[in-house]
Amino acid sequence: MIRAAQLGLVLAAAGLWVASRLTWVEVTSFDGLGQPRTVALSGGTWSTALVPLAVLLMATAIAALAVRGWPLRVLAVVVAAASAGAAYLAISLWVIADVAVRASHIAEAPVADLLDTQRHYAGAVVTVVAAVLALVCAVLLMRSAGSERSGAARYVRRVEQPEESAQEMSERAIWDALDEGSDPTRDPADPDNKGR
Repeated sequence: MIRAAQLGLVLAAAGLWVASRLTWVEVTSFDGLGQPRTVALSGGTWSTALVPLAVLLMATAIAALAVRGWPLRVLAVVVAAASAGAAYLAISLWVIADVAVRASHIAEAPVADLLDTQRHYAGAVVTVVAAVLALVCAVLLMRSAGSERSGAARYVRRVEQPEESAQEMSERAIWDALDEGSDPTRDPADPDNKGR
């Protein structure tokens, strides 16, 4: 499961990087002096957290090689949080009623000069897919940490079982010796080690 989660995290990180390169919003402005100017805002410009989230997912994919147990659970929580953050960035492109003000600020064009703003949803779709994939990977990491813990518990029980059996045998030997009239605390070869 860890290997599958690592592969998924790498793919999700690659998806976020691709989304950061795609155009999310186009801004067309006209200042009255020359031709209208169109500026394409990429995902990395529109949502500056995309690239850091991609780096974070790649780092967790590498870190999953070295950690086990509760640190793996922490990684799973971090991946889930990154997934939620990426999904929020993508969904916000749909739910924001008007992107003109923010787009004009990013494109450094006065709102009064804006002619048109156009949204492109391909990058947001790729981001949502990457977020869902990252969430699946977080679940896999969490399940892997849980299965390793249960496996370790089974191993401990198997190790402890022979010791318990040896303890039971030694107690049985003591009671057998007492039934025969021998003192189990003394050397069996001692001729005086018999009850009278």
